[in-house]
Amino acid sequence: MKAEEIKALTDQYVLHTYARADFVIERGEGARVYDTRGKAYLDFVSGIAVNALGYGDPDVLKAVAEQSARLMHISNLYYSIPQAQLAKMLVEASFADKVYFCNSGAESVEAAIKFARKWAKKVHGPECTEILAFSDAFHGRTMGALALTPRPHYQDPFRPLMPGAKFATFNDLASAEALLDEKTCACIVEPIQGEGGVNIATNEFLQGLRRLCDQRGILLVFDEVQCGLGRTGTLWAHEPYGVTPDLMTLAKPLGGGLPI
Repeated sequence: MKAEEIKALTDQYVLHTYARADFVIERGEGARVYDTRGKAYLDFVSGIAVNALGYGDPDVLKAVAEQSARLMHISNLYYSIPQAQLAKMLVEASFADKVYFCNSGAESVEAAIKFARKWAKKVHGPECTEILAFSDAFHGRTMGALALTPRPHYQDPFRPLMPGAKFATFNDLASAEALLDEKTCACIVEPIQGEGGVNIATNEFLQGLRRLCDQRGILLVFDEVQCGLGRTGTLWAHEPYGVTPDLMTLAKPLGGGLPI
């Protein structure tokens, strides 16, 4: 099909949510993608920070082909060899004791919200439900994650949002300290903000958040969906800070475009 036919077909049948570039990508190889006319583009978008290994990586293709031929989906009702092996790898390479698998970054944030509230209800009581996030944050567009993403153009069409979200100023420890109270179950922060403008947290800020959360019995959540998994020179973006979270959300290159 020609590019104009594909664009017309998309406009007719696909619900419009994104402003698309004016060409049709047909294939990818390495760090480049190619449109239907054969024109090459050096890809700095990487599927919105998903395709960390580029396109057509032979090891990825081999793993996908072998596993899909053997077994694709069985649900969590059964034990799974790759699931167990990946969980072990992630735990051994991080601070964590356990791994929870889901399908996307937004889902991982939703899970962190639920884990934090369930833990706080058991430890602190039913009134401890609030979550502190920060200015310029982006945590996703599902309803809980959206409530923690202070962007009016994302939030306004879907109000009322999940209650209990509150916001301090990124890299301003005093503003966070003022809001980390007895009703707060968790504090969620990106060590390096992605959509907010590649804003890098200071050592004092992340170390201070860890100290405050420890003092007040609050869970510290690092959202590394965009900044984690090797994109900052270490496997986890928080490593150079000498700080570990209680929960960490991951996605994007973890699946390389496929759901975990």
